[in-house]
Formats: sequence, structure tokens, C-alpha cells
Amino acid sequence: MRELATAVHNDQVFRLIRHGAVDSTNERAFAALASGDARHFDAHLALAQHAGRGRLGRTWHSPPGEGLYLSIVLLPPAPGWSAPALAMAAGLAVRDFALASGVADARLKWPNDVLVRGAKLAGLLVEARAFDPTAPQYVLGIGVNLKQTRFDPALAAERAVTSLALESRAREPEEAADELLPLVARRLAQAARAPASLYDDYVGAAGWRGERIEVESAARIVRGRLCGIGARGIRVLADDAGVEAVSIALEHVGAVRLVR
Repeated sequence: MRELATAVHNDQVFRLIRHGAVDSTNERAFAALASGDARHFDAHLALAQHAGRGRLGRTWHSPPGEGLYLSIVLLPPAPGWSAPALAMAAGLAVRDFALASGVADARLKWPNDVLVRGAKLAGLLVEARAFDPTAPQYVLGIGVNLKQTRFDPALAAERAVTSLALESRAREPEEAADELLPLVARRLAQAARAPASLYDDYVGAAGWRGERIEVESAARIVRGRLCGIGARGIRVLADDAGVEAVSIALEHVGAVRLVR
């Protein structure tokens, strides 16, 4: 099954492409790119996925009709966005959607999770294949638990999980997609036009403001008080660095944790 619907919001045209059960919506988006059928802001929505995935190849559990399984094709003008800025904008948009759905305490966890009191509500995956800086192409995958009232025991044993149904009210996948897509467009416009305000919003949404944090990269772990975040990275007044802030490039940051 493959059905199309088109909507316009603030001059942004969305094509919602509905699928039944698929391997993964990211794969359907990449297939459309490969065939030349893709347009900027095409959104692939599936009833179910049998090979849904998250960061680091982790499985995204996708029971039929229970969640939002959505992938958005993004074809911005060059040079596009950095992958971290895109992930931050998308994370803020999904949190905006959660807040609008009645989940008052939704928080962001670097780099790609939306949590409620430590339980995972949603996840993001930004992918770019054969990236050409003169003609950037991204696929943004978004998964949100919408209607689940219980979870696969293996998943629940692996990590704490939750859903909109458990936290506020269940939402239908297409209804959720219709509400989320304009929020993504708004946050991406913010990333392009006012990136400093996007970074500041992210700091607030992650609960980092004024806090001591631990920033993990492949090369080192830095602990200290957050000074700020910008295009060049996360700046931390490290415990062992005197009065000079240490900067870690965003693309090298693997995890950020609050230090209590």
C-alpha cells in the first residue's frame, strides 16, 4: 500500500506517503531518493516496521498501529545543516509535540531521545548516504510510542519505556504526523535562521542549564559546569581545567549526562 496526501503549512509543502508494513521508513525514503521520486519534506509513514532501527543499529520496536513510524526526506539548499543541529531541531520538535499532547515533563537526552522521567517516549535517527555538500540529502527518522499500554518484555527489561497513552492520551499515527510535521519545519527554520536560540532551547529542554554535566566523546570524558553550546561545540568549565572552558565538537559528543 502506498497512498499520497499533500498539505501546506506556512508555505512548506508536505507530501505524506502512507505505507502498510515495511522494512523501515528510512529505507523507503532512501529508495525514493535513489529512484528520483523524492521531494523535499516528503514524509513516509508506516503502519508497522519489521526492521525499524535507531542509533548504533539498535532495533526500534514497531508493533502495527501502536506508534508513529515516520521518515522525512530533507533536501535543503547547500550547505544544509550539520547532523547534530538537525538532530537537535528534530528532538525539540518531537518534544514540542509531546508537550502539546499533555506530557509536561518530556525532556531531551543527547543525542536522539525524548524521555519522560527517564523512560523513553521517542527516538530520532538522522542519516545521510553518499553525502554531497553541494546537494545535501538527509533522511530524518522519528519513532514515537503513541498507543502502547504494555511493551514487549524483552524491550522493557532492556530499558524503561513509556507512551503517550500511558502519560497523557493516545494519538493516532496520521493525526500525530499531521501535527508533528509543521513543528519539524518550524524548528528547522530556527536552525537555519537563529541557531543560537535553537541551542539555547535545547539546553533548557535537556535540563542542562546551570548544571554540572559529564560530556563523553571517543577521546575523553569531561566533567564540569556547562558554559554554553554553539556551532563549535559544547563548552564546559571542566573540574580539572582551572578557569578556562573546554570545548567538545558536537559531532564528537557521544553522550551527555547530568552530574548530581
